[in-house]
Amino acid sequence: MTASAPQIDPPFLGEPYLLTPGPLTTSYEVKQAMLRDWGSWDDDFRAMTRDMRSRLLALLGEGAGAFDCVPMQGSGSFAVEAMLASFVPRDGKALVLANGAYGLRSAQTLQYLGRDYQLLDKGDYLPPRGDEVAQILAEDPSITHVVAIHCETSSGILNPVEEISEAVYAAGRKLLIDSMSAFGAIELQPSQIRYEAMVSSANKCIEGVPGFGFVIARKEELEAAKGNSHSLSLDVHAQWAHMEKTGQWRFTPPTHVVAAFLEALKGHEAEGGVAGRGGRYTRNRDVMVAGMRELGFETLLQNRWLSPIIVTFFCPADANFVFGRFYDLMKEKGFIIYPGKLTVVDSFRVGCIGQMDEHVMRQVVTAAKETLAEMGVASAAPPAAALEERAKLAA
Repeated sequence: MTASAPQIDPPFLGEPYLLTPGPLTTSYEVKQAMLRDWGSWDDDFRAMTRDMRSRLLALLGEGAGAFDCVPMQGSGSFAVEAMLASFVPRDGKALVLANGAYGLRSAQTLQYLGRDYQLLDKGDYLPPRGDEVAQILAEDPSITHVVAIHCETSSGILNPVEEISEAVYAAGRKLLIDSMSAFGAIELQPSQIRYEAMVSSANKCIEGVPGFGFVIARKEELEAAKGNSHSLSLDVHAQWAHMEKTGQWRFTPPTHVVAAFLEALKGHEAEGGVAGRGGRYTRNRDVMVAGMRELGFETLLQNRWLSPIIVTFFCPADANFVFGRFYDLMKEKGFIIYPGKLTVVDSFRVGCIGQMDEHVMRQVVTAAKETLAEMGVASAAPPAAALEERAKLAA
């Protein structure tokens, strides 16, 4: 079935567009779903939870029958911690593949959990590659799991999880994927990319609102996770077992968020699923990047690593450019952008996800052009040192 282009809502009551990697701009239907109250133990809400889990599993395509979906209350980082604590056993060791803040956060989480780990830190510009993973695993047989970030939103880099997976399973180890900002827009079918578990969140590419994350894991891994977790509330096995037995969440669920998420899932399906959603985001990125480059802005990453989720730009070298002022003026024009999260250069980020299409992204570029003029910025070109650093690391 070929889906028609989605109807993109204009900003609700003058709200600005959120050019961020989540929370993001949602549809009217998603907002309206939160106007009704639900009883967390009621049969109607249990049916909603069951429907939501089933719809999420369907996004896996072929091979989904080997998996189950476990929603977890809290932000995405709660769900990542739940996954790591539940699937990396206490006597295990994880190789964390980092090229930004969220890979480093996984390493920090393992440290808090008291789990042994090794960190491969690639910096801000480059992805971890399969041959690097293979070499580390060959040198350290004590590593049991590899943790990969699907899309590292601190830089906007899309990591090559398929080749990472091939290296992991060739070495007889297990892969856990943080697909927080990619799932729903970038394929992660287990028939194509092997992994034991992945995690994402309600307020990302499905276009729901914040309040819960979800772990999608092989049923055999869920069974084996019993007793691994350090935490009562973040125990994925316990949540799964309780849902399987009663249909209920163990503790108070975010009922309004679940109702909104079901509407978001219906919108996702109507758009053509993962392919349709990812196609729109890709067009958003391409139009926005082309326009920003015409203004003189430079992307942090080379084209091959640009994700359709969020794009990082160097801040201009022009002395008149002050990010705080740029942010405020863009907000006045109806667009909330994202500050940079890099350690080596000044940058900012522009998200491509949410209820936006290429026409909105052209408006973003126009707003950026007008803002530069208002600030008296003659050139959006970044410092020469930033470009030299990018070229050196990419060589």
